[in-house]
Amino acid sequence: MTNYLVVTAMGADRPGLVGKLSRLVSECDCDIVDSRMALFGNEFTLIMMVSGSWSSITKIETTLPSLSVELDLMTVMKRTSKHTPQNYISRIEVAFNGEDQRGTMNTITQFLADRSLDLAAVRSHADDDSDLNTQTILLSINIPEKVDLAKLEVSIKQLAEQLSLECTIKRMQGIAAP
Repeated sequence: MTNYLVVTAMGADRPGLVGKLSRLVSECDCDIVDSRMALFGNEFTLIMMVSGSWSSITKIETTLPSLSVELDLMTVMKRTSKHTPQNYISRIEVAFNGEDQRGTMNTITQFLADRSLDLAAVRSHADDDSDLNTQTILLSINIPEKVDLAKLEVSIKQLAEQLSLECTIKRMQGIAAP
């Protein structure tokens, strides 16, 4: 039976971190199923899901703490199960752009939660280096069968207008299982 572990690592960015973490996974006879890496300021962040036998996952759980100390990384691990994709009829990608305002992300995500919509991905960026002080929020939203997509798009555009943001919505052609 395949077991799964989600690993999150964070620390000062420097060359070789991903290589050392992926080497550990390989040495423990596991596979990286999915991963995301990003830089926030000078901080390296990595989230990955690994799979393997029970004993292989246990080996990572016991070995990673010492590697984390060696690499000066903060790590968190949690066992999980394989993702079971839901049956969504489509996906839309929504981009909000405009003046950076406190609470925008909260308002948008609450709007989606109130409609029981599934966020497949979120990316946001505020640019405060210029006089314009702008923000960009990119969302991938999975659409279940019961949702009237045309009405949802109108509601999203109205939300953008209330927030004084520009909004573009792109319908995706079918969606692949994650």
